[in-house]
Amino acid sequence: MTNQKHQFDASPVLVEELAPALRLSLRVKPARRAALGQALGLDLPARVGSRAAANGVEALCLGPDEWLIVAPEGTDLAAPARAVYADAPHSLVDISDREITLRLSGPAVLDLLAACCPRDVRAMPVGSAARTVFDSATVVLWRDGPADFRMDIWRSFAPHVRSLVAQVRQEIAAGL
Repeated sequence: MTNQKHQFDASPVLVEELAPALRLSLRVKPARRAALGQALGLDLPARVGSRAAANGVEALCLGPDEWLIVAPEGTDLAAPARAVYADAPHSLVDISDREITLRLSGPAVLDLLAACCPRDVRAMPVGSAARTVFDSATVVLWRDGPADFRMDIWRSFAPHVRSLVAQVRQEIAAGL
């Protein structure tokens, strides 16, 4: 997920729209989590906010029986999941077209996120992720490094979130 689609002008926060990716919403009972994870080739994390990665596939635990799976476009995870369905009944839904991802990075990224996100992003450990809100839009925020985040946004909210990000970036740049 490091390929960028567009990049906006430089400032204390760099904003990049990442290339499309396969996104799957997975629901499976906790007792069947390990079997399904094995079929998908990674250990599905059990703790909400925890992430796991293997072979270019990332899994984020969003709830006790809910995961977001992200992989490069063209990855086939449906076939291995289907192969274990009898032993691990589950719901696996392709939500790839529903969202876009922005990478937000730079020395003022925590200030930008704090301006519109009620979650204490400074307290999010590197390597964690969470479903939260950015202003009024539900987003998934991935903390990839101390000053490096990804934000998954529903396409319908993307213009609103981009506008807020641009406004806050201008305010941060003016304050420097």
